[in-house]
Amino acid sequence: MSVSAPTTNLLGLSRPELERFVATLGSKPFRARQLMHWVYKRAEPSFERMTDLAKSFRAQLCAQATVQVPEIISEHRSADGTRKWLLRADGSQAFEMVYIPEPDRATLCISSQVGCALDCAFCATARQGFNRNLTTAEIVGQVWLANRLLAGTVADLARERAVTNVVLMGMGEPLANLRNVAPALDIFLDDYAFDLSRRRVTLSTSGLVPQIYRLAERSNVALAVSLHAPDDALRNELVPINRIHPIAELLQACWHYIDERNGRSVTFEYVMLEGVNDAPAQARALARLLANRPAKVNLIPFNPFPGTHLRRSPPPVIHRFRDELLRAGVLATVRRTRGDDIDAACGQLAGRVIDRVTARLGSRTSGIGALA
Repeated sequence: MSVSAPTTNLLGLSRPELERFVATLGSKPFRARQLMHWVYKRAEPSFERMTDLAKSFRAQLCAQATVQVPEIISEHRSADGTRKWLLRADGSQAFEMVYIPEPDRATLCISSQVGCALDCAFCATARQGFNRNLTTAEIVGQVWLANRLLAGTVADLARERAVTNVVLMGMGEPLANLRNVAPALDIFLDDYAFDLSRRRVTLSTSGLVPQIYRLAERSNVALAVSLHAPDDALRNELVPINRIHPIAELLQACWHYIDERNGRSVTFEYVMLEGVNDAPAQARALARLLANRPAKVNLIPFNPFPGTHLRRSPPPVIHRFRDELLRAGVLATVRRTRGDDIDAACGQLAGRVIDRVTARLGSRTSGIGALA
């Protein structure tokens, strides 16, 4: 009984990787660019429908390649237009992505891991533990799926992409999976692939300082940092990775990233927790950290999840905190909560993580080598 040769999943292959693949089929590099157009811009999974490719080349692709995307387990729709999908990773594991429509943009919040090992106090994903990194194909496949699902038809997608902005703010710590995230960023920015502006792709990190320096060497996207406290004592409790990389070290890495990548600013995310980090004195302390720096603060009303004792700061408290920052010359905005009726708001993504790794990246005894 003969065993068929394994096929190559073209989804997740960058331009150089795709050029190497088509070379093994005896084709020229321009075929890779044609394939990228069909696979990424048109979200076309069928090689037979790639009509500008030679029939013989299409036959080779049918035999040796595939376009394989994550399987959709379920979909939930919010009253405000937000949509959340649960996607299968493998076996009993699943992760989530969220689509957030706005009048002037369409943002997709994607995941980089099944679960998360950073154990931040205000995040539902942390309660799930960590299972594994997502592959580049699984990361890219989220944008591919959203474009395909939201465009209506392939003809619609050819005229205008459904997703205009991509934020790596879903499940997981992107910089703990940089080996798979970095190629995905390349594909998001590539003219022949998704062709997104670097200002429309945002990577959010809890503060893995060595990986921020690596990112500065490797990619050029917008950087967001989960700060959530103006001092090390409090941040150690809210974001345990701070015990390894304290605020001063983290900020130095952020300013380095902006210098290296000629960026406009770093966005610092700050979840508003009643009686924890929302006092005017804490706003002034935060302002002292960021004043006269290329920084803006995004204040995020806390989104509760089962089992948490934390509470959202009342709107007047949030606005007073914002005004303190503005008076000190620090640009600050309040994020509008979206999708909380389907547990799709910031900090609420939980997916389904059955086989958990118990190590936490915030512990000095747990390295990141196995995850990065």
